[in-house]
Amino acid sequence: MASLPKNFSLILIPLLLGFLIASAQAGSIAVYWGQNGREGTLKATCDTGNYVYVMLSFLITFGNGRTPVLNLAGHCNPSSGGCKGLTSDITSCQSKGIKVFLSLGGGVGSYTLSSTSDAQKVAQYLWDNYLGGTSSNRPLGSAILDGIDFDIELGGTDYYDDLAKFLSAYSSRGKKVYLTGAPQCPYPDSHLGKALSTGLFDYVWVQFYNNQPCEYRSGDITKLTSSWNTWVSNIKATQIFVGLPASSAAAGSGYIPPNILMSQVLPVVKRSAKYGGIMLWSRYFDGLNNYSGQVKSAA
Repeated sequence: MASLPKNFSLILIPLLLGFLIASAQAGSIAVYWGQNGREGTLKATCDTGNYVYVMLSFLITFGNGRTPVLNLAGHCNPSSGGCKGLTSDITSCQSKGIKVFLSLGGGVGSYTLSSTSDAQKVAQYLWDNYLGGTSSNRPLGSAILDGIDFDIELGGTDYYDDLAKFLSAYSSRGKKVYLTGAPQCPYPDSHLGKALSTGLFDYVWVQFYNNQPCEYRSGDITKLTSSWNTWVSNIKATQIFVGLPASSAAAGSGYIPPNILMSQVLPVVKRSAKYGGIMLWSRYFDGLNNYSGQVKSAA
């Protein structure tokens, strides 16, 4: 048997370190599902194998005494109990190790929190109807979601930190309640700044689109990467994701061609230990453009 070169350890150690660093920075893909009836079923979305996190979008009405309203576009009608059929799809996704969250808010709806007490009532509603609690009329049936996503773009800016605290407290009842958020890239986010400062959020997918001061534009990645560095330096979260439109038609601005993402953006953002991957809006546009399929190996 040939003997190993004397400097073998000097060669091997850098290689191992490089492998460990690359592995540590391997990311996942999150996607929003629920706002286009032509995007396919939730089960089919999870069956692609491209996603680790799926946000059911959106609970468009809640807070300040309003009756909560779930809107999943053309997929089902929650008012008639039609969305309870998603139970099997949700459990199928979860059986594959995919976490499924309910997203609050969105760009259209009527929602706000009026007080700490109001935030507590909303948290109780979410626990009873979507998480580990009990209710006589759970909109998605018996499936227990993994957590709650905050995509707050409208209404008041107060008490979302209280909502995060109340939801997080339910983790003490056995099953962890994950908290995720989708702030706009201008820092700090006007609606979620206080909530994110609690340090309770597991995953934060920053929306680097429809925000020209901090997004990719015409071959220039500097505004995005500068904003990214601000976010990872200031936000206490387990992981932070680069939120992107899945096609040029998915947003007014900020689309990054897959080759640019892989060759220019990812090498920069992966330098942060907080890098978690990318978030895509949305499954419908991703299905048309196969963005996740093109970038999965690099993300």
